[in-house]
Amino acid sequence: MSVKIKNNQSEQFASDNNSGICPEAWEYMLQANQGSAPAYGNDEWTQKATDYFRELFEIDCEVFFTFNGTAANSLSLAALCQSYHSVICHETSHIETDECGAPEFASNGSKLLLAKGENGKLTAEAIETLVTKRTDIHYPKPKVISLTQATELGTLYTPDELLSIKETARQYNLKIHMDGARFANAVAALNQSPAEITWKIGVDVLCFCGTKNGMALGEAIIFFNKALAEDFDYRCKQAGQLASKMRFISAPWLGLLETGAWLKNARHANQCAAYLENKLLNIDGVEMMFPREANAVFAKLPEQAIHILKQKGWQFYTFIGVGGVRFMCSWNTTQSRIDELVNDIKNAI
Repeated sequence: MSVKIKNNQSEQFASDNNSGICPEAWEYMLQANQGSAPAYGNDEWTQKATDYFRELFEIDCEVFFTFNGTAANSLSLAALCQSYHSVICHETSHIETDECGAPEFASNGSKLLLAKGENGKLTAEAIETLVTKRTDIHYPKPKVISLTQATELGTLYTPDELLSIKETARQYNLKIHMDGARFANAVAALNQSPAEITWKIGVDVLCFCGTKNGMALGEAIIFFNKALAEDFDYRCKQAGQLASKMRFISAPWLGLLETGAWLKNARHANQCAAYLENKLLNIDGVEMMFPREANAVFAKLPEQAIHILKQKGWQFYTFIGVGGVRFMCSWNTTQSRIDELVNDIKNAI
């Protein structure tokens, strides 16, 4: 059987990391490239970007930039833990399944305690079960709750769910870390302000992703609890995460923030995922795996259909949602490309 090979430079659905740089981030990077500027974050772009984060979140917070999400999560968790502590996270969380032990490495051994939860979400009850499971000195002491917003399964923590977790954290003196790899998509979908779903419900530190939202690279680590950020700049330097030409991370961030592109990009990606979901629901033989709440669509397809799609050059992940595929939409996904994918799925089935 002959198959038509797709151009792999075309839009794909494996990850929002596949997308390029959005115009706003690109323009601000070009502006930052005019002339010279002080190194290591002592430039006006970095100052403006950090001030804008404080305005966006309505609080005086400490802001740091790293190259990627693995470093952001691992270093921020290490700042919240000692080596004898533990971090409670969902069994499908990125820090457990996709960071090669980096959180444990950065903290010199803090253990991840895994909890189950429907649709990729922790619950206050599951957290309490782990916290109270053992309290003896032979067991790593629970210190941090790590939440992924949106989750690895594309679902969202509601404000009420977050408030419930906040109360459990308060009861057991636990810090709250938020992995915001797709935080912008969560803000867009929940129609809440960034403050309302972070520090106002007890989040101590947020890792806010820029890479998946239209930047070339760059994550912002935002400490709402400023006391926890003591010497964090040294931690970043030691880990090789202090950019010498910091302005080329902070300027694109400023481009996203000042123009509102961070939210526009997220809304577009969410809308594309909703469009894709609606198209797939009309195909016999396709079954949705999890609620589509942000920019990810998880679906069960026949194995033969998956094989045909891959032969045709379509890129998507099959290891994230066990027994199915994940289609991820991004800031530059187009309806016409979704239609191509849907048509090939129909033909493959």
